[in-house]
Amino acid sequence: MPTLLRKDGFRFFFYSNESEEPVHVQKGDAEGKIWLMPKTEVCYMNNFNQTEIRQISLIIFEYAEQFKTQWNGYFNQ
Repeated sequence: MPTLLRKDGFRFFFYSNESEEPVHVQKGDAEGKIWLMPKTEVCYMNNFNQTEIRQISLIIFEYAEQFKTQWNGYFNQ
């Protein structure tokens, strides 16, 4: 589970056995999954409150291209 980013208490990561560039986010016992391709789309957000979901959305928007680059770099080694 390579970590892409730690910010504001959130950990953004991916599972190396998943395709289609999903990003997972975790904070405490809360977890979510966001697809980056073909468009950015939330798959699920479990146990996050609305404020946290807004924070996550802003972080995803800000770092989406970086996440894609990191994802591609990991699989194209």
